[in-house]
Amino acid sequence: MQTDGKLELYLALRPALIDYVTPIVGDRMRAEDVVQDAYLRFSAAGDVTHVIERPVAYLYRIVRNLAFDLLQRRKGEARYQQRADPAYWMVPATIRTPEEVLMYQQDVERVAGALAGLTEEARIAVEMHRFGNYTLKEIAERLSVSIPTVHRLIRDALVHVVEQMETPDC
Repeated sequence: MQTDGKLELYLALRPALIDYVTPIVGDRMRAEDVVQDAYLRFSAAGDVTHVIERPVAYLYRIVRNLAFDLLQRRKGEARYQQRADPAYWMVPATIRTPEEVLMYQQDVERVAGALAGLTEEARIAVEMHRFGNYTLKEIAERLSVSIPTVHRLIRDALVHVVEQMETPDC
């Protein structure tokens, strides 16, 4: 099929192709883009030695394949955009002022001081629970106490830490 014949066939089928692909891609504007891309492929297909036997079916197949390719690409883009927040190591670190660093260090020192003021059993329970992600049952087994006792130790220790953090520095 000669290039002129391909153009004539394309122009004759263009409205039907757009109507065919619109429900697949979701809107008419995208359908028109797909049909236009299909013509570019259709006009490049088949040279002098290779003749397209069923050009109408071939053109519809190109349109259909391009429409599904577009859908796959849009799904991939949507998945990429919906991904959760990037990993912490991918986010640029915020530069803290010297005052912020000092206040952070003072808070850490106050928490450490509050933890040091606890009984050994309470300190171990809090550290295992908050820093080690141990369950209450695992902590109870380690300390040889009951689960309610571990819960009480952690609760009382956290109350103590909060009270220490709320008292103003002198």
